[in-house]
Parts: sequence; C-alpha cells; structure tokens
Amino acid sequence: MGDNNAKNQVFDVSVNVLQRGNSKFFDDDGRPKRTGSVWTASAHIITAVIGSGVLALAWAIAQLGWIAGPAVMLLFSFVTYYTSTLLAACYRSGDPVNGKRNYTYMDAVRSNLGGVKVKICGVAQYLNLFGVAIGYTIASSISMMAIKRSNCFHSSGGKNPCRMNSNPYMIAFGIIEIIFSQIPDFDQLWWLSILAAVMSFTYSSIGLGLGIAQTAENGTIKGSLTGISIGTVTQTQKIWKSFQALGDIAFAYSYSMILIEIQDTIRSPPSESKTMKRASLVSVVVTTIFYMLCGCMGYAAFGDMSPGNLLTGFGFYNPYWLLDIANAAIVIHLVGAYQVYSQPLFAFIEKQAASTYPDSQFINKDIKVPIPGFRPYNLNLFRLVWRTVFVIITTVISMVLPFFNDVAALLGALGFWPLTVYFPVEMYIAQKKIPRWSTRWVCLQTLSMVCLMISIAATVGSIAGVVEDLKSYKPFQTTY
Repeated sequence: MGDNNAKNQVFDVSVNVLQRGNSKFFDDDGRPKRTGSVWTASAHIITAVIGSGVLALAWAIAQLGWIAGPAVMLLFSFVTYYTSTLLAACYRSGDPVNGKRNYTYMDAVRSNLGGVKVKICGVAQYLNLFGVAIGYTIASSISMMAIKRSNCFHSSGGKNPCRMNSNPYMIAFGIIEIIFSQIPDFDQLWWLSILAAVMSFTYSSIGLGLGIAQTAENGTIKGSLTGISIGTVTQTQKIWKSFQALGDIAFAYSYSMILIEIQDTIRSPPSESKTMKRASLVSVVVTTIFYMLCGCMGYAAFGDMSPGNLLTGFGFYNPYWLLDIANAAIVIHLVGAYQVYSQPLFAFIEKQAASTYPDSQFINKDIKVPIPGFRPYNLNLFRLVWRTVFVIITTVISMVLPFFNDVAALLGALGFWPLTVYFPVEMYIAQKKIPRWSTRWVCLQTLSMVCLMISIAATVGSIAGVVEDLKSYKPFQTTY
C-alpha cells in the first residue's frame, strides 16, 4: 500500500512538471517561464563587462604602446568571445535543446567534469565575485568624491586642494546596495542592467569626447610604439606595469563567472545557447569598439602621462559639469554592476541554506508585503539578513583597504584563467568527446596554456602593486 502511494506521488509530480513544461506560465523544468532575450542578456553582459575599468585602459595602453596595446585588446576580445561560446554550449547537458539545465557555473562543471574540479570552480568563482563587489564599492566612492571635488575646485578657482575622506561615500554606496540586494533574483534585474548599460555608454562617450578634445587641443597624437619610456620609469617598473596592463585588459573582458547564470534567464525557443552566443557576440563587439576608442584616444591625448582613471585622474578641471555627469553615470552603473556580480553568490548561499535546513521557516518562508499599485513583495527574512550582512562586510573591507582595486585585480588574475578559459575548454572537450592529442585538442590546450601564462604574469604585477600600496598605508585614514 505504501509503495503504491509513493508511486502515485512520483507520478503526480511528473505529470505536474510535464503540464507546467507545456503551459505558457512554466518552463520544461517546472520553473516560472523565463523571459530573457538577446537584448536583456546583452545588457547584463555589458553591465558586467564595461565597468569603470574602461577608464583605466588609456593607462594600460600607455604601458604597452601603440602596437602591443590594441593588439592585446583584440586578442582578448577574440579569446573571451570564443570561450564564452564553448561555455554557452554547457548550459544543457546532453541534448542542446531539451537536455537537463545547469542553473549555475558550478552545476555545469559538475555535469561535465565532476569530482574535485567542482569545488575548485566554486572557490574561484565566488571569491572573484566577492572581490569584484569590494572593488566596485571603492570605484564608486572615488567617482562620488570626484563630483564633490570638481565643484569644490571650481568654486575656489583652483586654490583649494579639496582633499576628503572616502569612508562616508563608501557607506552611502553600501546603503544603496542593501536596498537593491533585496531584488530576489537575476531575472528581475533586467531593468537595472539596461539602465546601468546606458550609463556605461554615457560615461565612456564622455571619456572618449574629452580624449578627442584634448588631442585636438594638443595638435598632435601623443604616445609611442613601445609605450612608456625607460627613464620615465625604471626597467623593473616597466616590466611590472606591463604585466599589470595585461591584467587590466584581460579582466576588462571577463564575464564568464556569471555567463551561465545570465543564460538561465533566457526564454526558449530558440535554444538558450544560440541566443547566448548572439548576445556574447553583440556584447564583445560593442565593448571592444568602446575599449579601443576610449583607450586609444586617452593615450593619444596624454601619452606617457595617461592617468589611471580617465575621469578622476584629471577629472576636476573643465568642463566640470560634464565630468560631474560622467562620474554620476559611473556611480549609477556600478550600483547595477554590483548586483549583477553579487546575485549568483546570493543564490548559491540561499540554495545551500535551504537544502541544509529544509524545515526552517526563517530560511524558507516568504512573507507577503502589500505594495499599493503593485504585486505584493515576497519578503524572506534570511535573504534580508544575509544579503545585508554581505553588503556590510564588503563595505567595511573597502574602508579598511581602500586600495583594494589592486587586491581585486589579484583575485581577478587568479580567477581569469580557470573561469574564462580552463573550465570552458575542459567542459567542451568532455562534452564533444574530443580525442586526446588530436589537432583540435592540441589547439584548445595551447590556448589554455597561453592564457595561464598571462594570468600568472598579471598576478605577479598585481602583487607588486599591493606591496607598493602597503608602504604608505594608514587604516581608515585614506584621503583623495
């Protein structure tokens, strides 16, 4: 009798999932219908990729020069697009249209590779996402201060150095993120991503325009074929800074750690992998054009003296109101980018907590909060507490280590090769059953090894940057 009841329950669940898969409200896995498209996926990617790092590309090209700088940028755009197409094919296991869905990057690694590689992937992915959240907190505070300083500098006629502490601005950014972190999941972030993508184009365009105007004012194109010259820096510094520049460009393109999570928001048909490949192509082409324009025009304008941040490095001169708009756009963009990078980490912790404590009402129960004119908001107490604590931790670390951009670059250097290249290549080889030592296998492994060497070089350069920062470091007392 008990066996019959169990069989009936399994049958009922199977029928329920099947009915849901055939309905207009649910997908084939019984989850609510996904609504993402090429454009929402592209917005998520552009929000993640065109971070404020675009403003450091003039500095990166200044280290490498007119030949190597643009060449490295094109190389990374190709590698990123190619490996993202390999990764997109891993969203479903087996059949690319009807196979089992892998909801996260770790799920894809578990389905295709398994074993200890799943844990290695998880550590690399979530540590990287955590580091990015801290880096974005610092970057946003610098842009907020740039607005304040540009107005102060303008009103004093350039007489006041307008130095200020970054802590209040980091706290303000943290409060904003606590509010936005209560958006339950990726699928409901589309509007914030589109707004953030528009903002990224706004400040990139202003940076580009200022570069063009400065070049026209100079009457000449600055820079050299081999980059910053020995004498301006020592030979050792030239090597370290070139390594850091490689890292800056490599990480400017890196979005693989959230690709599967973005793909899980896409509706089908057509197959999710087909849509994701198109979104990746659109995003990589758009970002490469912007990167080339901003980086090259910034270098043409300032040559060896290219600032680390195009809009805050020289950013409180004129026209000050235009620089205020650009820096406000950076802050709005980083509010969205912080969420795009944090949502996979939020989802992972919440899923682990729910599976570990399935009977806990604190973790699993949603409270309906009525909102006049809108659908009720599902308030989850665990989500409220844990996400708030996460934002507080990232804000405090940013205040303790306000040069954490170098540490975030270090985390990025450690995460670039495994997440952007190694795992996509290994999963593709396993999925397609590519024979060892075949031409295709050798080409894929060569790509992986070259990117590993670049990642190691970038790591060394980042460590050198951190060591340099520590020489003049005072906790909680950093001013700009």
